[in-house]
Amino acid sequence: MTTILEMRGITKEFPGVKALDDVNMRVAEGEIHALVGENGAGKSTLMKVLSGVYPHGSYDGEILFDGQTRAFRGIRDSEDVGVIIIHQELALIPLLSIAENIFLGNERAKGGVIDWRETEARAAELLKRVGLNESPKTLVDDLGLGKQQLVEIAKALSKDVRLLILDEPTSSLNEQDSEKLLDLLAEFRAQGVTSILISHKLNEISRVADTITVLRDGSTVARLDCSDGISEDDIIKDMVGRSLDDRYPPKEAPNPGQVALEVRNWTVHHPLHADRQVVKDVSFNVSRGEVVGIAGLMGAGRTELAMSLFGRAWGRDISGEALIGGQPADLSTPRKAINAGLAYVTEDRKTFGLVLDDTIRRNVPLAKLDAIADRGVVNRKREAEVAERYRDRLNIKSSSIDQETVNLSGGNQQKVVLSKWLFADPDVLILDEPTRGIDVGAKFEIYTVIRELAKAGKAVIVISSEMPELLGITDRLYVMNEGRFVGEMSTSEASQEKIMAAIIRSGDRKSAASQEEVA
Repeated sequence: MTTILEMRGITKEFPGVKALDDVNMRVAEGEIHALVGENGAGKSTLMKVLSGVYPHGSYDGEILFDGQTRAFRGIRDSEDVGVIIIHQELALIPLLSIAENIFLGNERAKGGVIDWRETEARAAELLKRVGLNESPKTLVDDLGLGKQQLVEIAKALSKDVRLLILDEPTSSLNEQDSEKLLDLLAEFRAQGVTSILISHKLNEISRVADTITVLRDGSTVARLDCSDGISEDDIIKDMVGRSLDDRYPPKEAPNPGQVALEVRNWTVHHPLHADRQVVKDVSFNVSRGEVVGIAGLMGAGRTELAMSLFGRAWGRDISGEALIGGQPADLSTPRKAINAGLAYVTEDRKTFGLVLDDTIRRNVPLAKLDAIADRGVVNRKREAEVAERYRDRLNIKSSSIDQETVNLSGGNQQKVVLSKWLFADPDVLILDEPTRGIDVGAKFEIYTVIRELAKAGKAVIVISSEMPELLGITDRLYVMNEGRFVGEMSTSEASQEKIMAAIIRSGDRKSAASQEEVA
């Protein structure tokens, strides 16, 4: 096969850190090439070098595209030859239409005036190509994450893409949307489009990739040909430098203590549409020393439930009762929720979990500043001691505690968020998608922390879209669908099939009830 891309001896340094060290990668035309490695291995940095985000001259090494040496000095240069990158954080403007987003910066115009008829007609063609049945006039804000991801791909196609780079494209998608996106990449391969896929979901890599480049600590450690029958265990061994016999830490026999959190008849309305109930009469409990999971499809209301409990951070007209340690808890504001012993690790660490342009030192103590303050003034020595302690405890890979969190890998950012809440020492910890977008090695470390918290008598609630994860780390499961809890089961008796069956049965019951009302 013809080689479309070759990167030779790529070395990239930041102050105090060598992010890439003599990296080599070769991609054949018309294939899906996977780029894998632990968080901090250098995957995103390598792709930013390729796409011109880090311009020629800021790194050492050589990039050949279509057999020619390239010196991309910005994204426009790489896009001009058909190299298009879709970052993990989507670059769409919510209050513009699909068509406006697709051609933003690449407008269809005549005589300096946008031709809206051509813009919308061409957008409709691109939407059809990616399998999105939406009007080009639809606002992006009205689309779910899966559909927004398809808009990003349509936007890439509008630029005559030859090499499509996707950085964790399924990290925020449910299983169904992930399957559609992977099928779409396979279609593009059949049409001759080359793709580079960065993903921590090894089952997805195994399904669609033709070849794999593995990075570890900023260096190339392996190039794998998937036609040779590569297993997930083989990939993991190259990624982490050792075999990982168990994906999850061992669980001791459940021995829950006193009920730590009890929620009764919790109902939440949408903040903008007051007549729409998003959480409907939910009741549940979690005991000290127990890890409880909440399973469900995207849109089931799991995050809305968690955020409404944590200081009513989401929703309106919230009713119901919450008890912590058997006593009614005032959860009316985030500060009161923290004081009551409740903590919430958000699914969106970049927007709600961290102060990105501040350091590890400043982020870790944020939820409990009074513990490191003297008469309202932060004690810098204690602040540093706390940050160092949690940096060591959670193995946060950084140059120092004074490194800004924006420059950390996703997995290490997640560890900083966890550190913040562990320092707050809550009785009940809600973890919303705690391992989203992080590698298998970092996942194991976080799973270990979760089990240690339970062993120490904490009550932990885990929300996850990955059913194997829930089955691997929890003691008991609730199943949520369309705002209601529709099932409860011990994890030892649970399976993915039983979880899906509970969801499907609840949908059938709702449909039958609706038909009776019509009759």
